Amino acid sequence: MKKLILTCVCMFIASIVLAQVSKEEKQVLLNLYTATNGLEWNNQWNLEKPVETWYGITVEKNKVVGINLLFNNLNGKLPASLGQLENLRKLELSFNPISGSIPAEFGNLEQLEVLAINGTAVSGSIPASLGNLSNLKQLHLSSNQLSGTIPESLGNLKKIEVFNVFDNDLFGTLPQGLASCQNLKQLMVAENNFNNPNDFSVILLSNSGAKIDLLENSPHIESSQSIIAVERDENED
Repeated sequence: MKKLILTCVCMFIASIVLAQVSKEEKQVLLNLYTATNGLEWNNQWNLEKPVETWYGITVEKNKVVGINLLFNNLNGKLPASLGQLENLRKLELSFNPISGSIPAEFGNLEQLEVLAINGTAVSGSIPASLGNLSNLKQLHLSSNQLSGTIPESLGNLKKIEVFNVFDNDLFGTLPQGLASCQNLKQLMVAENNFNNPNDFSVILLSNSGAKIDLLENSPHIESSQSIIAVERDENED
């Protein structure tokens, strides 16, 4: 009996020792560390220790599922290889001096539920590939230097709950597809130059359960009263 118990314990320990993030996923994280000047991060990684011990990294079943490096002084451009983390559910990189553009490869993160890049120096356009993120619930891209229009493909984000592009240099039309997203609770689009926020707000209010007759008695919303955020009842089906 003692031998059996000892054998089981040894097998358990061996499984822990052998269980580790793949070389490919580790290299992706190392790419991020190098590209954003990891030696100057507020909370650095000890590269000699297992990946699951690295600050801000969540690992489940030997897969990287979360990156949370909020306020960590990442300084540089985001590597496209981050798009290879196919099991990633959360990518939080807000309030860092990140520059460059949002890699189109982020559209490959099919399991992603939260993408947050607020308060950085990220510029350029929003990649149309983000419309492929079928599991995305929260998109936070506020207070950056993003420009251009919002791709119509982002109207395909059927699970989206929070859509936040507040305070950028975006213009044009908000994707009408977003208005039919039944899970949408917050829409933050002010401090841009969209030409249809008022109409969109009325539609969103209708989806939220507000008693609005869009055909005959639609409320008049002055241009100076564009809605920044519209919330739905958490208990609503």
